Amino acid sequence: MFYYISFLRPPPAQASLAHTEPILITPQICNDLRTEYFQDTPDIHYSWALLPDPHRQIPSVITRPAKLTSWRSTNAYKEITVPRPQNLRDGQFWQLILSVGTTRKDQLIPLYDEDIGRTPFPVMSMPILFTSRPQKTVKQEQIIRSYLLCTPTQETPAKVFDICEQTSFDLDKKVWDSGIGLSSWLIRLCSAEQTETNPVLYELRRSLLDKESRNIVELGAGTGIVAITLSILRSTLDIPENPGRVLTTDLPSAMPLLRHNISANRSLVTKVTPEAAALDWEDGRLPDVVESNFASGLDAIIMADVTYNTASFSALISTLERLLQFSRSKRSGQSPLIVMGYKERDAAERTLWDMAREVGINFEQVAEVKGAGGSAIEIWVGKTT
Repeated sequence: MFYYISFLRPPPAQASLAHTEPILITPQICNDLRTEYFQDTPDIHYSWALLPDPHRQIPSVITRPAKLTSWRSTNAYKEITVPRPQNLRDGQFWQLILSVGTTRKDQLIPLYDEDIGRTPFPVMSMPILFTSRPQKTVKQEQIIRSYLLCTPTQETPAKVFDICEQTSFDLDKKVWDSGIGLSSWLIRLCSAEQTETNPVLYELRRSLLDKESRNIVELGAGTGIVAITLSILRSTLDIPENPGRVLTTDLPSAMPLLRHNISANRSLVTKVTPEAAALDWEDGRLPDVVESNFASGLDAIIMADVTYNTASFSALISTLERLLQFSRSKRSGQSPLIVMGYKERDAAERTLWDMAREVGINFEQVAEVKGAGGSAIEIWVGKTT
């Protein structure tokens, strides 16, 4: 399980240059469901990041982190005033960063770290316009979390990518534990030596991270963190002119934010850019992009946090069957591997494994990502019998 710094009360989208108007926020540290508060008492630090271009979100200045408050779960609803950036100018855009550390690295989520999640994850606001002519105060409805991805070779520099989420509790518009856990584990899989002696991991690594062309579909993508992580990893490989495709899918309601996150990180996925397509498991058919663009079949299916609704299991299993059948028809009966990031929230969720077995899919647990305690993120690999 992971803990996240978040804004119960986010900062405004605009603020007056007048110093008489405070910047008010209500920070919280809780789990992804927002049902459990962080029980330790770390200091929360704040920084301001100046954006020359609010559309690109590449800061020219990031101020040194300074203590804002000491977190206590008993003060979870306490409103706090944030000191403004110094030397403000009319028309400037600044983002507010909250973290529990005092360095720039503490403001990033280290996906490569085997002990990821030991401390609460940082958060960054959307740009705040400081203006002499503010309009009606509007609270922000999105946040950004920045992730640090270190690739297996020292020759390739570390990558920082941003994932935007909604502050509302829309299930398909926020990052969940399993998405971060699976993304973190994929980075370690990319360089893991044990894959040579573990047949399942060796086969999975070849299916996802081989230098040859690979076709991969993600189910229940949400914000797209898993597909973007995988595409960055594949973009660092010495792959041929035809690297294959990564198709990331979710309900139509998820498409705007999913496509935004793909576009925002396009400079990091130079060889393999994820494509987003709507796929409703209840629909009973595959998107046209699968039929038209995967003529050679699929190498892998990836998914994270797809078990939160047991009522959808039949539709999910049917979707997996359709993808497997489609791929077998293109590959003389050969089926793609399935990799799933899972965190138990209810014991009834594990009926998915029984339902999968009934249609010839057997799952094997290959790893886990522990986080800060509680339920670990389990990594499962599914194969057809």
